[in-house]
Amino acid sequence: MKKRQFSAEYKTKIVLEIIQGDEQIGAIAARESISRNQLQNWKKEFIENASRAFSQNKDEKEAQKIISETKEREEKLMAKLGQLVIENDWLKKKSAQVLGPDWETKSGYKKL
Repeated sequence: MKKRQFSAEYKTKIVLEIIQGDEQIGAIAARESISRNQLQNWKKEFIENASRAFSQNKDEKEAQKIISETKEREEKLMAKLGQLVIENDWLKKKSAQVLGPDWETKSGYKKL
């Protein structure tokens, strides 16, 4: 039997439904095809870790934001670098076709 994986967002949604109490935990378990014990474990874990939502200080949140922005910037730069490498290779190939095999010496091109 394959073990199902649930996202943190999904678990949170279900646990909040349980905490609201509009529906019995057994009914939620039946509707979602998840064991009642599993839902109780999720609820217990959620409640035990609830204080962490308020314990992260401002500096930690700012650091996480900076890390996220840095990763986005790095991804964009890597994409641009890849594009430039392809364009550079294409230009070298075309230069050799148009100017001949010794185009590098004619043009003053210097390899790094």
